[in-house]
Amino acid sequence: MNSLSIHPRSWGHSARISSVFLGALLVLAGCSVAPTYERPAVTTSVAFKEAQATQSSDWKTAQPAEQFARGEWWKIFNDDGLNALESDALQANQDLKAAAARLSQSRALRQDARSGLFPQIDGGFGPTRQRVSPASQSLPADANTSPATLWRAQVNVSYEADLFGRVASTVDAATADAQRSEALFQSVRLALQADVAQQYFLLRELDATQELYSGTVNLRTASLKLVQHRFDEGDISEVDVARAKSELASAQSESYGIARQRATAEHALAVLLGKTPAEFSFAPLPLKRLSVSVPAGLPSELLERRPDIAAAERAMAAANARVGVAKAAWFPQLNLTGSLGYESNKLGDLFNWSSRTFLLGPLVGTALSMPLFDGGKRTAAIDRSRAVYEEDVAAYRQSVLNAFREVEDNLANLRILNDQTMAQDTAVQASSRAATLSHVQYREGSISYFDVIDADRTVLQQQRSAVQLDGERARSTVNLIRALGGGWHVNAGTAQQPADTVAAQVAQATPAAK
Repeated sequence: MNSLSIHPRSWGHSARISSVFLGALLVLAGCSVAPTYERPAVTTSVAFKEAQATQSSDWKTAQPAEQFARGEWWKIFNDDGLNALESDALQANQDLKAAAARLSQSRALRQDARSGLFPQIDGGFGPTRQRVSPASQSLPADANTSPATLWRAQVNVSYEADLFGRVASTVDAATADAQRSEALFQSVRLALQADVAQQYFLLRELDATQELYSGTVNLRTASLKLVQHRFDEGDISEVDVARAKSELASAQSESYGIARQRATAEHALAVLLGKTPAEFSFAPLPLKRLSVSVPAGLPSELLERRPDIAAAERAMAAANARVGVAKAAWFPQLNLTGSLGYESNKLGDLFNWSSRTFLLGPLVGTALSMPLFDGGKRTAAIDRSRAVYEEDVAAYRQSVLNAFREVEDNLANLRILNDQTMAQDTAVQASSRAATLSHVQYREGSISYFDVIDADRTVLQQQRSAVQLDGERARSTVNLIRALGGGWHVNAGTAQQPADTVAAQVAQATPAAK
């Protein structure tokens, strides 16, 4: 019988060749084919177009930057009621809890991607029952082979050598996705804070309007008594009485309409606070004129403040990394596998020293694989990933343009509202003076009651317009802060509260899944 022997020197030479080959492959693990990511340039102006005109107004400039974190921007209004509502909303709003859950999901996916950087180890134990064929043992076809049971207890190890950065690019993409989710969480949080402030000021505006109509109803009631008395004395005709009753009923109807709007606004605020409308009641608190100004800062700083811009930028980074994943599919892939353990045909002998066994390399297939032909599948994947990146670049630049527009819009609103309010104040004063004179002249009998009604209508209209302008100014201030990203210049020690902390606070109010 012939035998084949291998000389020790030949075995050592082969081992050295294999070691050199494996070492060369491992060196390639640092060679990533992912494109270098660079944030696309966007055009920014030196200053906001409307900022200088707005900041030169007569508004009182608030000084919140030295004492409040950027995340607590609503404290600029110095309103304890608003502070309490914002705190309640951050603890109980369901949309914010959903955003926090999405952030946790993205971080779990990032950890899942990072696991690819490390070896995967698992253990196993159990029997296999097998009957080999006579042909596999070089026996006659009619030979009898008995089935055998083989017990195994082993540890399996697998590891993908990241030759061309596929795993690293996957991790980079997952990391960018997690950072995008964090920015989106901050965006949802900012939107919630702004919505609460908006509804709060809307309620107070409606309360101020209701106060106007309550005063108008009282005035109309007093006027009706006066007109009725003069009619009873025979000084005037019944037409004036009918007109007085009509004006009183009209004012009462308008008052009910304001009450209906207020109820709807109160219900909307309750939902923002994570409550049912039946659980929440807002005591009437008429809006007073606010004297607050927010510095707009520089346009270039807006790119760092706005969480939606940060989210769009992180989406680009993730798309860029996925281009690297798609390109790496064209290059060889090395999977190192092995197992170590025991095997025996008897369970009692399984852990004997003579039962030890090991395996290096895959049971099926090869350790090193390389694509040869796929009908254009990999090329299509690269083209798609590049197109996604270009889409995200366009979305990023569009989000920057929208941010600039929103800031300019609200700066213009505040500038024009300031001038409009001053003109409206003059109109209120003039109409009030005209109404006072008309009442005096009516008592003296020099004018008709129709003139009095017209003067009173004008006063109510001008006063309601003034209240609406005050509400618009409050809401435009909130919109400006939101457009600026929820903040202004802050010291290093008063940075915005991290999403980790906020998400943890939100999660505390959410029951954990069992």
